[in-house]
Amino acid sequence: MKKWHALIVLGAAQFLMVLDTAVMNVSISQLVEDFDTEVTTIQAVITLYALVMAAFMIIGGRFGDILGRRRVFLIGMTVYGVGSALTAVAPRLWVLALGWSVIEGLGAALVLPSMAALVAASYQGRDRSVAYGVIGGLAGAGIAVGPLLGGWVTTYLTWRLVFAGEVVVVLAVLLLRRVIPEEPPADRRPGLDGVGAVLSAAGLGLGVLGVLQSSTWGWVEPRNPPFTVFGFAPTLFVVGAGVVVLFLFRLWEDRREARGADPLVHLALLHRPALRSGLMTLLSQNLILLGLFFTIPLYLQVVQGLDAFETGLRLLPVSLTMLAASLGAAKLGRRLGPRLIVRTALVLLLAAIAWLLGTIDPVIDDAQFFGAMALLGLGMGLLASQLGNVVQSSVGERERSEVGGLQFTAQNLGSALGTALIGSMLIGALAQAFTTQVEDDPRLSDEARRQTSVALEAGISFVPTDQVRSAAEDAGLPPREVDAVTDSYASAQLRGLKAAVLATGGITLASFLVTRGLPGAGGAAGADGATGTGSAAGTNGATGTGGSAGTGGATADGPTGAGRRRNPGGPTPPESDSAAP
Repeated sequence: MKKWHALIVLGAAQFLMVLDTAVMNVSISQLVEDFDTEVTTIQAVITLYALVMAAFMIIGGRFGDILGRRRVFLIGMTVYGVGSALTAVAPRLWVLALGWSVIEGLGAALVLPSMAALVAASYQGRDRSVAYGVIGGLAGAGIAVGPLLGGWVTTYLTWRLVFAGEVVVVLAVLLLRRVIPEEPPADRRPGLDGVGAVLSAAGLGLGVLGVLQSSTWGWVEPRNPPFTVFGFAPTLFVVGAGVVVLFLFRLWEDRREARGADPLVHLALLHRPALRSGLMTLLSQNLILLGLFFTIPLYLQVVQGLDAFETGLRLLPVSLTMLAASLGAAKLGRRLGPRLIVRTALVLLLAAIAWLLGTIDPVIDDAQFFGAMALLGLGMGLLASQLGNVVQSSVGERERSEVGGLQFTAQNLGSALGTALIGSMLIGALAQAFTTQVEDDPRLSDEARRQTSVALEAGISFVPTDQVRSAAEDAGLPPREVDAVTDSYASAQLRGLKAAVLATGGITLASFLVTRGLPGAGGAAGADGATGTGSAAGTNGATGTGGSAGTGGATADGPTGAGRRRNPGGPTPPESDSAAP
């Protein structure tokens, strides 16, 4: 049991980071009331938190290489605790934004990459598989438990207690820091690429900002943007600016490596199929999960009228089966290979999404919904049991923090895309379905259709049908037409929800395309090393990750006999599975 003490501490940190955002999302209405502000303002605070994490995650991973992962993990936890304490006592909205969005966001960007690397450093072989299964399961559990815990605390106590409790957890982690093993001193600490850090933060920040604001600004046609570009919504222009900055970042990093200087991130790592597939599958996993967790609460709270606590109870099966599956399947990767398990998980997700589509009705069938949620958690748990280990095991010891930054950047991008894209699809499908319903309903007069069309041009939101009824009555429609408009909107709600869930099914199906590079049976599933179908280390030591693990230690783009001498900080080969006990 003693060997798992480090995992308990590191897992507590992982759970804390995920729980935090889930709690904030279900506390929006109470935050609006406490700070006498608007929903859009609180959503901006949440967006800023995601922006800070996404912008600084790669930089946080690099700090782990420069200062030491254990030290950066503890510094990050301290920063996170300060932010939580400030959030718990925030008297004004700007203090909430500073404490939660900025300080906690920076703390999380330091903690998460180092945490991923410390798990790999603390465990080997089968134990590492189990450890990453636990970490992945806790991440999913936090997403699912957050609404339950946050809803209960917000409803019956106060949201501030959650952040006060986070301070207690942070203090416990810091007091138990000795169970996290010390790292051996590095022969050489890399330097910080300042220009690369600025370009990386700016590019990722712009990209995530555009995606997150798409539901407010609109993708092409402007909805409610702060400005327009040639009459269009600024979303695609902001995202495009982020892409341009990231392209400049790539050019800068290539230049630094060519000169033998330390880059912020060794982009050659992305040429390794196992790492690239692992990161893309992680992005897909979070896109699917956050897309569904955007859609399902709307169905439960807006359509079914459940409160935050009741919604959390309906989502609990996801948490339970995800944690159980991530623990139970962790060791299977060594025997069956991560590729097979991940593809099995995607099949289960498709089945869960199909089942969920059948449960979206005006009156919820609790038994059917429970079954769909349990199957969804099972599929997510199988994914979580493999991906963290695949990503970390596809590189050598020296790149673990660096790859940890890439890992959580991919997850943050997936979360942002899941919320934004699925949200946009839902609203678009809602508007289309409502327009069609109104046009085809014989109970409505031409004047009622005209008024509805004018209202739709001003924008549409996913709101309870009572609000639609009140708006129709305020517009002076007769009772028969009020009923018709309300019924049309209720039917459009279900169509919009089903379209959004169906879109996550399409993303799940497309995710099969990025699993090809994952290790097969006999690869590094749960071992320390490498990827591929036969990872025996020898003179050529082929691993299938894009670079030889043998005597030459080549990176993805070819032999590095001269390259390694030119850049001693360059990527090292992945560990061989033969090193596993």
